[in-house]
Amino acid sequence: MFTHLTKEFNYNWKLAAPVIMGMLGHTFVGFVDNIMVGQLGAAELAAVSLGNSFFFVAMSLGIGFSTAITPLVAEADSENDFKKGKSAFKHGLFLCIVLSLLLYAMILLAKPLMYFMNQPDEVVVLAMPYLNIVAISLIPLIIFQGFKQFSDGLSLTKHAMYATIIANVLNVGFNYLLIFGKFGFPEMGIIGAGIGTLISRVAMIMLIWFLLKNDQKTQAFVTQIKLFILENSMLKKIINLGLPSAMQMLFEVAIFTAAIWMSGALGKNAQAANQIALNLSSMTFMIAMGLSVTAMIRVGNQKGLKNYVELQRIAKSIFLMGILFASIFAILFLVFHDVFPELYLDLKDVNNYLDNQEVVAIASKLLLVAALFQLSDSTQVVFLGALRGLQDVKIPTLLTFISYWMIGFPTSYFLGKEEVYGSVGIWMGLLVGLGSASIFLYLRFIFLTNRLIRTHNN
Repeated sequence: MFTHLTKEFNYNWKLAAPVIMGMLGHTFVGFVDNIMVGQLGAAELAAVSLGNSFFFVAMSLGIGFSTAITPLVAEADSENDFKKGKSAFKHGLFLCIVLSLLLYAMILLAKPLMYFMNQPDEVVVLAMPYLNIVAISLIPLIIFQGFKQFSDGLSLTKHAMYATIIANVLNVGFNYLLIFGKFGFPEMGIIGAGIGTLISRVAMIMLIWFLLKNDQKTQAFVTQIKLFILENSMLKKIINLGLPSAMQMLFEVAIFTAAIWMSGALGKNAQAANQIALNLSSMTFMIAMGLSVTAMIRVGNQKGLKNYVELQRIAKSIFLMGILFASIFAILFLVFHDVFPELYLDLKDVNNYLDNQEVVAIASKLLLVAALFQLSDSTQVVFLGALRGLQDVKIPTLLTFISYWMIGFPTSYFLGKEEVYGSVGIWMGLLVGLGSASIFLYLRFIFLTNRLIRTHNN
């Protein structure tokens, strides 16, 4: 019955696996960071969570915007149009550089908000200096995304994977040295984690540029770039695709950020538990993100070829893969919801014993809800990738706003009150928002592709 879809699995995985490995590398470093910082105590773990919440909002805008490069390069690649592909990359890279500087400034201006968010004082004091350093790393990260999205558009997904994995090994190493003061390095606590992150993100740019420069297919794209000779038409095209894509990612990241802040209002233990559940969920989400990029590339290719029946079939094969992976993760979360949170904290720490026990208890309940939203979280981002491949971004932006902020957030806010369901209620709202987005985006994709098929056949 599904043979016409499953026969695409091999090629889908060939494209998706390097993207997934690279993204999992990012998240695994976050996992290691959280475990390392968690050894310092619940307040330190909550501080990293609070600092990263500001960073992730800005990062979502940058990464979302950069995705505009991939479908344009993929379309040019299928048309064998080198000039069009290089133009999309050059203009996209220029805009990523400008946006990274603007987003860095935005974080600096937003920092004082920490004092007005009803967060624990000890957490804010620790989070401020951490954010000062991590914010700088946003600049190299967004510039790296410009190179990555270009490489993905040419179906060369391994370059970004190699750069990310090597950089993340550096991150873990420097974090170990600087957080705990090993081998003569100063013991810097969570400041050390921030410095390790900054070093690794600078290394990522250097690594991916080196790999692309030495690849025969991409060398001509990434050398002799006249970055300041720009065409208004291509700038406008990337902005028109990039801004809605950035808003889509912002709406989703922002509701998870709101969950961090709402958890903080319940206390440092609730916030630390939220960080654990969020970190574990983000690791499984990276599988879906890899499939989303695959959908963007393959749908973009078929759009360039104007083969819309094949486009819909290939997209559905990627959707099915997303559902299968998400089902496996849902089962793992259900089975190990009591075990996973214990990895993050030192349960033998006598001074923080009661706090750590409470954090684990809350996090284990959150993972039960996270198990339920694996399907909706996975499918909605894959559907978004397919729609970006079609270069349809404006209506999906509206649909994500309605799902997350008109349906999901009010549910989280009401159910997340301490006298209702607390932390679990916050995550129930996330479940409702993600489920709504998944349904709306799938219907949008089917509507558009059916219309393209009918129009082309006529």
